[in-house]
Amino acid sequence: MEIRQANLKDIPQLSLIFDSYRVFYRKKPDVNSAKAFLGDRIMNKESIIYIVENDEGSCVGFVQLYPIFSSTRMKKLWLLNDLYVYPDFRGQKISIQLIDKAKELAVKSDSCGLILETEKTNMIGNNLYPKTGFVCNKDSNFYTWDV
Repeated sequence: MEIRQANLKDIPQLSLIFDSYRVFYRKKPDVNSAKAFLGDRIMNKESIIYIVENDEGSCVGFVQLYPIFSSTRMKKLWLLNDLYVYPDFRGQKISIQLIDKAKELAVKSDSCGLILETEKTNMIGNNLYPKTGFVCNKDSNFYTWDV
């Protein structure tokens, strides 16, 4: 398996796995909008997406990271926003490899680290992240405001 940064040529395959990820979070399937969304992120350099390809060249997992900034630390901070591996490929440490790739980006870009959020019901993620060095911040409140 190979991990590499996604490019515009990857959009057809990437949009399929991205759509599966969205469905995992109870969103309606919409591959065409996924293509447009991912294309915009890559074309406008608004995110970094790493994909894992199996030996047949099919995308079986991905992670998407967005740059943000920490004012208190006065450095870039990466939001690990999306991480997904097709169910048939789970248990092969692909998620750990994708997280390691994200950590490499954080170090290489001289950032202050990675942050992420997942649902309390996401048992896969909530078991995975502590194993990869993430610490659950129980001291802060997380607020949202939706339009």
